[in-house]
Amino acid sequence: MRLELQHVSFEYRTLQRVQPAIADISLHIGENQFVAIVGPSGCGKSTLLNLIGGFLRPSAGRILADGVPVVGPGADRVMIFQKSGLFPFCSVIENVEFGLRIRGVPRNERFDKSRRALEAVHLSEFAHVYPKELSEGMKKLVEIARALVLSAPVLVFDECLSSLDALNRIQMQERIQQLYEVNRPTIVWVTHDLEEALMLADRVVVMSHRPGSIRLVRDITLRRPRTEEMRTSAAVQALRHELFESLSREGISDEVGR
Repeated sequence: MRLELQHVSFEYRTLQRVQPAIADISLHIGENQFVAIVGPSGCGKSTLLNLIGGFLRPSAGRILADGVPVVGPGADRVMIFQKSGLFPFCSVIENVEFGLRIRGVPRNERFDKSRRALEAVHLSEFAHVYPKELSEGMKKLVEIARALVLSAPVLVFDECLSSLDALNRIQMQERIQQLYEVNRPTIVWVTHDLEEALMLADRVVVMSHRPGSIRLVRDITLRRPRTEEMRTSAAVQALRHELFESLSREGISDEVGR
């Protein structure tokens, strides 16, 4: 599924004031493309994702999914947030099959689909445990399995690896790469980590200070799969420097470079 943002702006309004969040963003995200969005805290990245997800409506402009205006949440766009959205009172497989149950899929069919989704994220042996027994990284994999089982063509990730330690974060990046290469969804990925963006994405979008606008769009032509050896390569480090310089010219601190 392709996404098209056409001159999108959004303002938060209260009785006391109007607070612009993003301003005049135009962006094309191609079918099966992996796009990472980076920028300073408060620049409107999460607002932009909520607009793509249909949880907010633009104050100006419009968003199209395969040419159809986005007017609300839909099964074609699944969001995975920074904080876990798993139901603590449901087992792993019950969490994964929840969306299928809501859709009225028969029990045997949803169990089979959920089992295959857990196999895809290498969590089959944890099907009948509960979220409190899982690490943070494993919880994220369950949420990804829950998205995969719905066959959603668009996956939207809001800083979903930020709570992980360095080693688990790298391992999760490798797993995300593998799942992307096999399933080929369209992915919109928000991160503060420039190296993470470069290791995962086909394109990196750099946003400015609030109200957020697009500062730079950079195509990433590094070959896939992107190995751990590539992380410290001259090519990756040169791209990281280019992105960081773009941010630094606006006085954005190194918080975005982690």
